[in-house]
Order: sequence, then C-alpha cells, then structure tokens
Amino acid sequence: MKNWITLAIICAGAWALHAQKPQEAAVIGFYNLENLFDTLDAPDVRDEEFTPAGGRGWNTAVYTEKQAHMARVIADIGTDFSPAGAVLLGVAEVENRKVLEDLVAQPAIAERHYQIIHFDSPDERGIDVALLYQPRYFQPLYSKVYHLYLKRSDGSTDYTRDLLVVGGLLLGDTVHVLVNHWPSRSGGEQASRHKRIKAAQQVKQVVDSLCAAQPTARILIMGDLNDDPTSPSVRDVLHPVTRKRQATGCTLYNPMFDLYRRGFGTLAWRDTWNLFDQIIMTGNLVHPPDDGFRFHSAHIFKKRYLVQQSGRYKGYPFRTFAGGAYLGGYSDHFPVFVVLVR
Repeated sequence: MKNWITLAIICAGAWALHAQKPQEAAVIGFYNLENLFDTLDAPDVRDEEFTPAGGRGWNTAVYTEKQAHMARVIADIGTDFSPAGAVLLGVAEVENRKVLEDLVAQPAIAERHYQIIHFDSPDERGIDVALLYQPRYFQPLYSKVYHLYLKRSDGSTDYTRDLLVVGGLLLGDTVHVLVNHWPSRSGGEQASRHKRIKAAQQVKQVVDSLCAAQPTARILIMGDLNDDPTSPSVRDVLHPVTRKRQATGCTLYNPMFDLYRRGFGTLAWRDTWNLFDQIIMTGNLVHPPDDGFRFHSAHIFKKRYLVQQSGRYKGYPFRTFAGGAYLGGYSDHFPVFVVLVR
C-alpha cells in the first residue's frame, strides 16, 4: 500500500528530502472550482444563469467539458510529490452533491474512488463547500457543518456558505480539516470586511474547541478566504505565525504567507495578485509531538494549461467565463496544496 507515498528527490532548483530512508508523503489540497453548477433551475436559489435558458448558455456540452477540465486538474495536483495525488481535497463553488458525483466519476480520476462529504448550505446562490477523500488513505470519523448567518444593513439575513469540519484518520494519524469559503468582497473590501472577520471568528472558535479537547490536535484550515494572509480576518483573528520555528502546539501557522510575500497569488484582479486560497495548520503539524505526519511544503498549483496564454488577461488563471463569455478554461483560481511527510 505504501508504494504510493515513497517520495522522490526533487532536483533542479526545487527541494530535496535529506533522509536515510524513504518517507511517506501525503498531498492535501484545496480548489475553488468556479461555479460548478448543473444545468437545472433549482427552486429557491439564484442559479438561473447556469441553465440552457440563462445568459451564460450553460448547457450539457459546456457542463460536460467543465467536468472533464476539473477532473484533469484534480488528477494532476501534487503528483510531483506522490503518484496518488491529493488524498484530501477541499472544494468550493459546487452546487450540490450530484455535480460532485459526476466529478469523481470522470475517467481522469475515477480509479482513485474519491468519496464525498457534502452538506447543502443556505447560500443564496446555492453554492457549497465539500471534501473529497481517497478511502484507501483516509477514513472519516465525523463530519459536521457550522452555519454563518450575517445581517444586511436593512436587518435581513445574508445567507452564505457553511464551515465544513471533518475529522478522520490519515493513514492512522488523526487530523481535522476545516473547509471554508468566506463571504466575498462584493461592495468593496472594506465594506464587506466585517463578514470575513465573523467567519474567521467562527473558525477560531472551532479550532480552540478542538484544541481544548486535544492539545495535540492536527488541524488544517483550508479554503477560499476572499482575503490575503495579511488581511485583518487572517492576521488579527486567526493570528497565525509566519515562521516554522514559531509554530508549536495549537498555535496556527500560515505557510502561504511566504508565497504571498514573494508576490505569488491564486487569482488576479485588475493586474493585482491575491492569495485568497490558503491552507493554515496547527503547530502540531509543523513540530509534531510524535512520529506522525508533519508539514513539509506549501504550493500553488500553476501548470501552463491553467494559465491564460494571450490577450488582455495573459498570465491570469484560465477561467471558465470572462465578461459573460465562455472561454472554455478551468477556474479563476489556482489550486493550492501542502505536502505532509512521515
């Protein structure tokens, strides 16, 4: 079983593992799938544009191509580090369980037998988060969701995505995964900031609760946070340290900070890069109290085929739509992943 995780030495300017014997490696990732809707008009959610009669012309042919594209990306994430690819993959912007069932059945990833953990959220557009896992390497022990109810200025409820929390055994090591898609910056970053701060406070409460029950808890926070590593929601509420040597116990550590500091991002807007897609972890995964999995490296998955090669948006993520026009791309976000070794 463990042949999948014998880690090769990566040369030519990348990194190398200096060890006396082969180590086990597990790839854990997150990907915003950019509007993975079915073609049906669901009641009570705003999904009309993603139907054959909608403005985007979202029909069976487009849906089929979108599914194949998402599967291609998922098949490739992290395979430079482990041929098994992502054993755990958080996803965002999925309409329902059916689109996920269609996704994991795609030929590019079908042999991995991804299983799905998904709950319908009250989000007004009908989009959710979910966790995909390969049962050969991960066995879930529990899963639950936390609703985030926000208020508009007129007092009405602003429904958004849930926080998904999953705990399980990663080849025998207990890990807890929090999958997020925080409120957008619609209306402006500053005007909407309080929403993401509230989402961050919810995450911090869950982390604190898990750590109170188990001070050695290995926790991974992943998602499209709609904020950068230096934004108040992340910096001041989650308050992660940015250096590995500072990461101990249940102190949070953000390995994405260094990528952001060096100018890397997962999405672009008006020629500015943001790193909204992040994976943050407790220090127990950086300096583990035992021989279990530990953090090795963090990455933005940016293969050439995911990058717009020409035109006004050259260098941006090659997305599905731009200005309402179908481009036939992948997503407006690059995936991110971390490598754990043992």
